Amino acid sequence: MQEDSDRETTMSYRIEPAQAQDLPTILALVNQYADRNIMLPRTEESVISTLPDWLVACEGGNVENGDGPRIVVGCGSLVPLTEELVEVRSLAIAEGQQGKGLGQSIVLALVELAQQRGFHEVCALTLSEGFFTRLGFELVDRWSISPKVWQACIYCPKFHRCDEVAVLMQLHQPDEKPRPVSKASGWTPLMRYGEWRPLRLAYQQKSDDASLER
Repeated sequence: MQEDSDRETTMSYRIEPAQAQDLPTILALVNQYADRNIMLPRTEESVISTLPDWLVACEGGNVENGDGPRIVVGCGSLVPLTEELVEVRSLAIAEGQQGKGLGQSIVLALVELAQQRGFHEVCALTLSEGFFTRLGFELVDRWSISPKVWQACIYCPKFHRCDEVAVLMQLHQPDEKPRPVSKASGWTPLMRYGEWRPLRLAYQQKSDDASLER
């Protein structure tokens, strides 16, 4: 996940729902980082089938203001994991556009979208813990997150030597009291022991084998 560390957004950029015409740019943005093992790749089919879950950062496109064609310079998506939990995924900013606050703006817009859709929690796996904690996320044990997040992770070449951390944000729906963040690595209401235990054991076994090989 490619984050943007700057917290100021250039006013000429807009965060808006992705359109079908944005597909080639979204694929290029995400897969250039996937080629460097920074994030998971996305296929044309996967993006098209989840297009309503994507937001893009773009500039231009306002003919009346004469500000040129609409150009997508960043993207991000929501991936529902359970009825209550959704993940921020495929956060990518175009080369040369980092440092303008675009990553922050996309994440906050995705959090707002998640709340509008009735989710209670938003999570992410990231290499940049500080980026997310500044936005209100909390560091949690990666195994406390729904095992559904690992269904995608097992295809990552870095799965058995993963250096990402898990972060979580609680969303408070109207008239709902805040709930404490669970930082335990055992069972939570979002997961069952039988679902995540095989994944965890496979992860640990492969990691042990890799250690012996070194």
